[in-house]
Amino acid sequence: MARGPRLTGLAALIAIGCASSAAHVGNNFTTYLIGGLVDRYGFSPVQMGAFAMTETLAYACALFLAAPRVARLSARTIGITASSMVVAAQGICLFTPLYPLLLATRLVAGFGFGLMNCAVNLAAGRTGEPTRAISAGIALQTLLFAAINIGLPRVGASHGIEGMFAALALLSAALGLGALLLPPERGAAPAAPANATPARIDMQGRMTLTAMALFTFGSMAIWPFMERTAHAIGMSAVEFGHYQSFATLMSAAGSFTLMFLASRVRRSLLLAASLLICGSASALLTTTSHAPMLGVGLTLYNVSWFITYALLVGLAFAVDPTGRLAVTASGTWLLFQSLGSLAAGMIAQAFGGYSPIGPLGLIACLVAILIVWPVARRVERQGRTLEVAAAH
Repeated sequence: MARGPRLTGLAALIAIGCASSAAHVGNNFTTYLIGGLVDRYGFSPVQMGAFAMTETLAYACALFLAAPRVARLSARTIGITASSMVVAAQGICLFTPLYPLLLATRLVAGFGFGLMNCAVNLAAGRTGEPTRAISAGIALQTLLFAAINIGLPRVGASHGIEGMFAALALLSAALGLGALLLPPERGAAPAAPANATPARIDMQGRMTLTAMALFTFGSMAIWPFMERTAHAIGMSAVEFGHYQSFATLMSAAGSFTLMFLASRVRRSLLLAASLLICGSASALLTTTSHAPMLGVGLTLYNVSWFITYALLVGLAFAVDPTGRLAVTASGTWLLFQSLGSLAAGMIAQAFGGYSPIGPLGLIACLVAILIVWPVARRVERQGRTLEVAAAH
């Protein structure tokens, strides 16, 4: 089968870096939007939990419903479509305080983010070295997001929630221009094997998925409300942004360190330790009343979260080398992050604060350790490698 020309050199770095950044704007900066919406319009925690959940579920729908159907389109076409959806959704938010309309924009924006992720994966596949291409994209994304974590709260302080929506719309438009460098060639539809029937997920696979569900539900429940948690102890969004910027850079350093050290340590121990640290950091984030301690917790949370996610996806590859379990694990992450956002909103509204959410996350991570430990140890005893997957 003939392939189109490969995407190479500086064009590949810019295109994939821009597209990767565009695909993850929602995941990283919705917490600031939620803080701004609560301050401006007084929305309840449950409403904001549903706000975050809707965006994440739409993201998941794009990945798992649209991805098989867009494989025959060009990455550039997908990128342009995705950027247009996100820019339009963020732009509409400038002009309406109506909650149902704001919720509808999260469907459009979330689907656009998911489509852009599809474009990233398609373009990375055209480079000949997709893992390296995606890793380079994440590196550029990390540097950009560290700067945005400092700048976006300042925009909010000066121009309110409308300013933040406008800034994110302009950011998506600018990144969309960079994504114009994505390859314009259409892909070929993958051929389905005759009489192919998907294998059932075995017990080890189900245990891995359960651990991923507990980890993402417990640790990500607080994420949309992270800025609100900081606000509750008297920290401004600008100060929180500085802490989050540092934590973002440290998470990238942690991921790179993992790539170099992973072959020198037992992955089962590393996975258990990272789950424990992430759960403990989650508890610290919602129980401390001191800004420096929240900053420490935020850094530990970011670093350990990306390490844990990468190790769990790597474990899924070791259990099922076909990659089917790993794809299902990513879907499990998005689904349970969505449910966790709504649950966190309900808990915050019922208890009048965010304090119970972090300790519940710690409990979830501890249960995840108990469930995933036998799987990881069995994989190690059988001599299979727990690959380190890019946390993308």
